[in-house]
Amino acid sequence: MSLRIAITADPYLPVPPRLYGGIERVISLLVAGLVRRGHQVTLIAHPDSHTPATLIGYGIPPHAGTSARLRELFQVGSALVRLSGAIDVVHSFGRLAAMAPVLPLRRLKKIQSYQREIPWTGVRRAARLAGDSILFTGCSTSLYASANGVAGGTRWRTVYNCVDPSSYVAVTDVGGDAPLAFLGRIERIKGTRTAIDIARAAGRRLVIAGNIADAGYFQNEVAPHIDNRMVSYIGEVDDEAKNRLLGKSAALLMPVEWDEPFGIVMAEAFACGTPVIGFARGSVPEVVRDGVNGFVVRSVPEAAKAVRDLDRIDRAAVRRDCEDRFSCESIVAAYEDLYREAVG
Repeated sequence: MSLRIAITADPYLPVPPRLYGGIERVISLLVAGLVRRGHQVTLIAHPDSHTPATLIGYGIPPHAGTSARLRELFQVGSALVRLSGAIDVVHSFGRLAAMAPVLPLRRLKKIQSYQREIPWTGVRRAARLAGDSILFTGCSTSLYASANGVAGGTRWRTVYNCVDPSSYVAVTDVGGDAPLAFLGRIERIKGTRTAIDIARAAGRRLVIAGNIADAGYFQNEVAPHIDNRMVSYIGEVDDEAKNRLLGKSAALLMPVEWDEPFGIVMAEAFACGTPVIGFARGSVPEVVRDGVNGFVVRSVPEAAKAVRDLDRIDRAAVRRDCEDRFSCESIVAAYEDLYREAVG
């Protein structure tokens, strides 16, 4: 049975994004997959988005200030009210407040997906208004499982983020001198400096890529170690360069210093057959299957030992595991099941 689905995204980046924008990429893959499966999809997103769905563009650049934000919430809410009689499900990847006008419409089923910190007060209020017509999802179980009593009266499921494996080249043999990689925003919580310490302890080269989110951190703790021999920085990378970097690397380092909600770069590495060595925080123990597609560690010495144990990892098996758990088709199927469950 074909479903009529409205999907909302924040208006800050197009869907799909041109460079950085993990969730916008996931939304793009989801929408395309649903359309391929015969569903009628309306995407409410940045006006420069390119999609096979019907697009309703919105947003007030530069998206700053109370008036612009309120206007954007009004734009989404108004669009959902107009659509409410002609759709079966609303799936929001944007701000929960934008769904306020349709929360009391219990015949209209709703899914709110979270990729980052959860505003529990708003979630509980929405659940009271919407009753059993709303379901919440997290991109990892770790995102909401620690809430304990805070999550009272809300229903949650886990649906991981996804990549399109066909867009990545799996490399099954990189040789013993392959570098390690760090790919992500350069700031303390991502552990860029710790990645340097791991590479140094393991005696391996490290290639750093990503946007500088914290200039002071980069200048004081990262730049002094860049010698373009053992440690190099190549800046931001597009999809093609990312594919090359991950494919030629022995492992991706994820020494995060915060509870990473998902870290889509891990799935991108897996699609290249590249294992991940990550600290046991947030979603890392869910995403990384210790000894199968990488190693879960708790310190720099443990991570350095994991580098030396990389020959135990079958890179072809890393790619297969990615296809099973993180491919766009797997995630589209998971959300489709939720939609059908909601509609009944």
